[in-house]
Amino acid sequence: MTSEEFQSYREALPSQPGIYKYLNEQQEIIYIGKAKDLRKRVSSYFANSQQHSNRIKRMVHFISNIEFVIVDTEQDAFLLENSLIKKYLPRYNVMLKDDKTYPFICIKNEPFPRVFFTRKVIKDGSEYLGPFTSVYNAKIVLDLLKNIFPL
Repeated sequence: MTSEEFQSYREALPSQPGIYKYLNEQQEIIYIGKAKDLRKRVSSYFANSQQHSNRIKRMVHFISNIEFVIVDTEQDAFLLENSLIKKYLPRYNVMLKDDKTYPFICIKNEPFPRVFFTRKVIKDGSEYLGPFTSVYNAKIVLDLLKNIFPL
């Protein structure tokens, strides 16, 4: 899809949080992404392509259709993107294809609650903070919690 062809899609894209799917000519999903502002994020792939990596340039070349789903919050977009990447395993998504997921901080529902970093959310009544977009940020928050509430 060229920048000119993209302009017809641009008007349909809302400036809201959500996920977007790039499809090839066979209508196979080749990439799934998330955004706080779908219009800005999707537009970034078609503007100033000289700054993009070869992988992104190649992916943009194969895009023939764009689909999107609007969600209420950026956190909802994180979760939806994560589950869709695991379901469809798009070719150009290099992260989250394996068993990894976004990091959380878990506060166990126990008399003396344990607080720890996890990638697995278990519905056992515990409190989960996240998802975090990076492990580094999750660990900073975890260290801050441990400093404020020493156990």
